Amino acid sequence: MSVTVVTDSTSYLPAGAAASLGIRVVPLHVLVGSDGHLDGVSLSAAELAAAMSDKVPVSTSRASPAELAAAYRSALADGASAVVAVHLSRQLSGTWEAARLAAAELGGQRVVRIVDSRSVAMGLGYAVLAAASAAVDGASAEEVEAIAAGVAARTRTFFSVDTLEHLRRGGRISWSASLLGTALAVKPLLHVVDGRIEPLEKVRTASKVIARLTELASGSGSCRIAVHHLAAAARAEQLVERLRRAPGVRDVTACELGAVLGAHTGPGALGVVVLPDTPS
Repeated sequence: MSVTVVTDSTSYLPAGAAASLGIRVVPLHVLVGSDGHLDGVSLSAAELAAAMSDKVPVSTSRASPAELAAAYRSALADGASAVVAVHLSRQLSGTWEAARLAAAELGGQRVVRIVDSRSVAMGLGYAVLAAASAAVDGASAEEVEAIAAGVAARTRTFFSVDTLEHLRRGGRISWSASLLGTALAVKPLLHVVDGRIEPLEKVRTASKVIARLTELASGSGSCRIAVHHLAAAARAEQLVERLRRAPGVRDVTACELGAVLGAHTGPGALGVVVLPDTPS
């Protein structure tokens, strides 16, 4: 009997990865004006960016305990001996708490093991991919859980936004931190620390953002890197090309953010997730 890995839609896995590794993805919710959507299902990144540019109110919400329990129950009904559910940071979403409630409904940790990635996007995605690969190779639930937690802990996430207003409005960063980006032409750089979004430094221009993200991402020795953006494809491609030439970087992938994360970063967001090959 195999272990099934479940995650949520903020993992932004590479195309085809979920199907090939048997990963089940539960979408989070996005409200655009009065229209409800499922992240990664019924709202494209371009549609989200256009709505935000037009000042249409956008909000997000977690997957419910019932939705998560249904995904876990379905995996068990299809023959899984256990489920390892790897979700975005509990500091950024109520999804982890909803997952804990869903797991309790199905028998607790013995049946469904919940991993707080303490990250998001490919900081979560790399952990999910490693866990699912281990599950395919026959690892036990305990081993799959440990692998997911270990890979997530190695990732580092850095990103820039055009404005901190979306993060502040969504409660992901404090008013005091939001003052970082109020100066004229400042591009705030942020990072994920212990599952929280924290300010890192200020950069003056978009070109310097690319240069600084390259420095931050390529100082980790041999590593894999994911580049994320929302409505910033040209800058993302410049960053990808720089990173491909950087020493130690053995793989670079690029992915536009989906609706849930995009709603909190806003158009123009650009970032990197770094997975060193070995722990630092």
